[in-house]
Amino acid sequence: MNQNILEMKHIRKEFPGVVALDDVDFSVTAGEIHALVGENGAGKSTLMKILSGVYPGGTYKGEVVINDAVKIFESIKDSEEAGVVVIYQELALIKYMNVGENIFLGNEILNKKGLIDWDTTFLRAKEALDKVGLPINPAIKVINLGIGTQQLVEIAKAIAKKTRILVLDEPTSALTETEIEHLMNLLQTFKESGITCIFISHKLKEVFQIADRITVLVDGKTKGTYNKTDLTEDKLISLMVGRELTQRFPESKRKPENIAKNEVAFEIKNWTVYDPEIDNKIALNNINLSVRKGEILGVAGLMGAGRTELMLSILGVWGKKSSGEVLLFGNPVVTRTPADVIKAGINYLSEDRKGSGIVLIQNVRNNMALPSLYSRLKNGLIDQDAELTAVEKMIQSLRIKTPSVEQLVEKLSGGNQQKVALGKWLLTNPKVIILDEPTRGIDVGAKYEIYTIMQSLAESGIAIIMISSELPEILGMSDRILVMHEGTIAGEVLRAEATQEKIITYATGGK
Repeated sequence: MNQNILEMKHIRKEFPGVVALDDVDFSVTAGEIHALVGENGAGKSTLMKILSGVYPGGTYKGEVVINDAVKIFESIKDSEEAGVVVIYQELALIKYMNVGENIFLGNEILNKKGLIDWDTTFLRAKEALDKVGLPINPAIKVINLGIGTQQLVEIAKAIAKKTRILVLDEPTSALTETEIEHLMNLLQTFKESGITCIFISHKLKEVFQIADRITVLVDGKTKGTYNKTDLTEDKLISLMVGRELTQRFPESKRKPENIAKNEVAFEIKNWTVYDPEIDNKIALNNINLSVRKGEILGVAGLMGAGRTELMLSILGVWGKKSSGEVLLFGNPVVTRTPADVIKAGINYLSEDRKGSGIVLIQNVRNNMALPSLYSRLKNGLIDQDAELTAVEKMIQSLRIKTPSVEQLVEKLSGGNQQKVALGKWLLTNPKVIILDEPTRGIDVGAKYEIYTIMQSLAESGIAIIMISSELPEILGMSDRILVMHEGTIAGEVLRAEATQEKIITYATGGK
């Protein structure tokens, strides 16, 4: 029987007013791929921050044992010297530095004069890149790489540190299917070479594909550790959320024949946009789409197909418009700036929740009130009573779990952060809302709550455009589906006729 390479015993971590981890036990066998799962707020990231030295010794109770030796890490550097490297969902690369510089950042290779030995740096960087199957020049700047390639650079960076325990936190959230498959094969290769992997993901299909064992955390406590072969997806969901989820998507009360009779709320006609970085390159070519009141229109396609770029171009923040118009209930909409579009009643929820959707260091109240401040002005001043009433009502409506409106948003779980981001737009009373990857990085229980909110919004008459890379989500939530391929609409599929095969065929340029 293999020996445990890692044991975390009786871990307890408290924040002011909150017990994040309560007597957690977690052990990993040498050379295995071990999945760590749980709802947002279950304590997964907190546990890994203890392992990685982000929370130093003395700030928690319990023991961290690596290869039978008790470790007290005072910094990330300490944990890396013990062979532990964590790759977070938000990649920690310096985009204006080159790949070689990033790989050895903080561990620079010096010559006898104390200067950086660039020849050796690039040689060893190339060796690390080769190990992750990435045939690129280490002198290229990170900003010129796609997200999938950047993810592999992060892993190459870890490999260069002689990692023994590699932790990957939501590593596939922004990857294409091909990139995900490459990553899965890479993890199997690491396993065969003796590297131990801890895999954190809300995508249960990937957990069952790659993991040997699975540990479940619930509300900061260890629910249990299970062999993959002893579980099903439904059983694992039940363990995570504490209840049976008999269906992944809420049933719609809206009938297709009724939706088809509704008024067209939003239209894009003959929309053509040039790439802002490449002269004379058409990025979006003659796009036409419409969505009716109370309809959920799904927009599918591979990464790079132009889905997000289309929506950002409508907001006036991406590309150089060549032709086309946006209509709201038949009336032209000015699209020079986001303020123009928002004022008209069209809102966009960014796929980058933490970067563009919310202000992490501000409280719930400020985040939710920000876009609709002007609607509560009285004699040129903000009516704070009206603001508080509106925010509290929205918190109750969306069932946001927060101790108070003054809680910093960064302290909330991912699912509740997403609800705050959504709630701020709902306070503007939108007619159309564009949701870009609305459930990225949140757990299955929180996903169901977001889906329920979406159905409720559609039932109230709001037109919804949903961009999603998850085919089950597209199929389960959309009334109608548009598929994009290389900056064009490649096909349209009604919900009743939709299959994964049809969507993939259109997304890859097929007919």
